[in-house]
Amino acid sequence: MTRYVLVRLGNGVFVLWAALTVSFLVLHLVPGDPVSVMLRGNGGEGSSVDPAAADALRADLGLDRPPHEQYLDFVWQAVRLDFGTSFATGDEVSAVLGRALPSTLELAAASLLLALVLGVAAALAASLLPTAPLRSAVLSATVVGNAVPTFWTGVVLLQVFSFRLGWFPAFGEGDLSHLVLPAFALALPGIGLLAQVLGRSLRTALGEPYVRTARAKGASRLRAVTVHALRNAAIPAMTLFGLMIGGIVAGAIITETVFSRPGLGALTAKAIDTHDFPVIRALVFLAGALYVLVNLAVDLVYPRVDPRIVLTAGAT
Repeated sequence: MTRYVLVRLGNGVFVLWAALTVSFLVLHLVPGDPVSVMLRGNGGEGSSVDPAAADALRADLGLDRPPHEQYLDFVWQAVRLDFGTSFATGDEVSAVLGRALPSTLELAAASLLLALVLGVAAALAASLLPTAPLRSAVLSATVVGNAVPTFWTGVVLLQVFSFRLGWFPAFGEGDLSHLVLPAFALALPGIGLLAQVLGRSLRTALGEPYVRTARAKGASRLRAVTVHALRNAAIPAMTLFGLMIGGIVAGAIITETVFSRPGLGALTAKAIDTHDFPVIRALVFLAGALYVLVNLAVDLVYPRVDPRIVLTAGAT
């Protein structure tokens, strides 16, 4: 087990290095100059920039050095978990992330809990309903969650439950009522995916000999699903759930923008708009680290769910 964890952590370091390298290359290849954006400030695209001031600021930020020197310095900073200062605000990147992280963690936890509870409930309903047409109808309905874009879901929720019915606040953050609509909008695709994957896995498991034997011995359909089939059918859904956690930052960008919530999503959109390279690199590192750690945790849980699974250092 220890060797397996060390190998996976080594693979995770490679994944982080690759993600950071790609982000460095992309940021330096896209059009736009962060120095010009910073000096223009609120003046807009048409405002002029003093060349001398631009050169001085570029030197101060280290952007006048050759790309390979910038890259090596960037990698060394990432190894020390030091991402420098924000181009846009001049604050330490760690402080910028620290201000935005709690709101996103709150939204992520609520949306993941909704996705898990409602996705599993839909899958169980699709397995326990008395007739095949009803079971198929439930699984078919969950496809809507995958097909509808998150921003469209957010807009519809705002129109119906905020502007027309007035049940929930439309924008910002505060008490629990501010969290309901953005959490559901972010969770809806996950609900559909979990229900689809777990529902089909349960259907396959219910056809296995051990489940048929349990049914022949008098087990009810409820017991056959929840006691005998669910544990084995949960493995693909666990993998999917791990991927959902790793991708929560990407979904938060849209959701937090629609609902005007402060957080990593809104920070990412602003950092891209202002070419704030240090913040973008830190966000890429954070998303990559989250992906690596969550998937490692999911792998370690597999043997607990299914004792037949043995983790070896050569597993992928």
